[in-house]
Amino acid sequence: MMDWKKKLNVTIAPIKVPKPQIPLLSLSYDLSSIILDSVYVGFSSSTGSVLTSHYILGWSFQMNGQAQAFDLSRLPKLPPVGPQEQSKILTIGLPVSLAVLLLTVASITFIVIRWKKKYAEVFEDWELKYGPHRFSYKDLYVATKRFRDKELLGVGGFGRVYKGILPTSKIEVAVKRVSHESKQGIKEFIAEIVSIGQLRHRNIVQLLGYCLRKGELLLVYDYMPNGSLDNFLFCPSSSRLSWRQRFQIIKGVASGLVYLHEEWEQVVIHRDVKASNVLVDCEWNGRLGDFGLARLYDHGTNPLTTHVVGTLDYIAPEMTKTGKATTSTDVFSFGAFLLEVACGRRPIEPQELDESIALVDWVVSCWNRGVILETTDLSLQSDYVRGSGVGIETWFALFSPDTHS
Repeated sequence: MMDWKKKLNVTIAPIKVPKPQIPLLSLSYDLSSIILDSVYVGFSSSTGSVLTSHYILGWSFQMNGQAQAFDLSRLPKLPPVGPQEQSKILTIGLPVSLAVLLLTVASITFIVIRWKKKYAEVFEDWELKYGPHRFSYKDLYVATKRFRDKELLGVGGFGRVYKGILPTSKIEVAVKRVSHESKQGIKEFIAEIVSIGQLRHRNIVQLLGYCLRKGELLLVYDYMPNGSLDNFLFCPSSSRLSWRQRFQIIKGVASGLVYLHEEWEQVVIHRDVKASNVLVDCEWNGRLGDFGLARLYDHGTNPLTTHVVGTLDYIAPEMTKTGKATTSTDVFSFGAFLLEVACGRRPIEPQELDESIALVDWVVSCWNRGVILETTDLSLQSDYVRGSGVGIETWFALFSPDTHS
């Protein structure tokens, strides 16, 4: 039984002999955190192939304090057996069985509690209506093979993304682990995540659902086999995309933004349009993903003021003054994304002497000097037709200062 020293002691003694001072077995463990809810206790015994009979004549249990002592006069009588057998059962069989029982119950309880803690999730009453969109942590843990590094797809500013295969449906998914430090606004955030999960467009990565755990939020997306676009633009070891492939991806992302801004039942502001958030499917179509920062509002209404979030160098200048994310701020980010794709450069490129140059400033400078084609990705120098409908020269002209003056 448990004493105030948080020890579990097992003692054995003949039935009419007082309990020994020195226990047969002793375990230092605090069970107060384990035996909290209803507990089911059973008895089991075995001696292998030998035919025997085991009897539990009585037992005493107390959560806090001293367990009630046995009143031997009130114990039931054993079934008729020989005098020697009866004596052995009373003096040896019963204490040993009780000791084995206590150790078995303690071991099983400990294992069950560890299992529950391992897969513990946070459930709120208001989440009941979002049930179909919620995944169990256990399924995601198994799907990603314990979130091992071998399944890691990428690391971003808001979490790590792992590849997974759901154990029941065998569907390939991407699981993003996002940390959150408080519950403030989590209800509204989950509501928006579930709403975004209803989006259906060929150029948007499908958000399948979420899992809320203590200190952590997991978002589950469709898996894109070719990964994110930035791997093809900036990773030297990856194969380079042709201009036609890039132009197809650009049109796909533009189509997805039109759907988010104008065609869905609500206006969806992505707030983080960039190459690393554009996924490439098996047919080399661009799909806009990662809606962890997205916000929704009704058509015909004004978006509420919010914190300035997103990725530096993709944030529209007016965001720092108004704090309002709008369709226009998404379009500004899309413009930075266009230059990324065409130039094969990041919005801010580090230079010598710890200096850096903004991609937009560099492109405008080249345009003013009449050498706009020098800004193209070097791998595209012989991969376009000057003046054609999808030629890169014509495409740059669409975004020139003269065109929009």
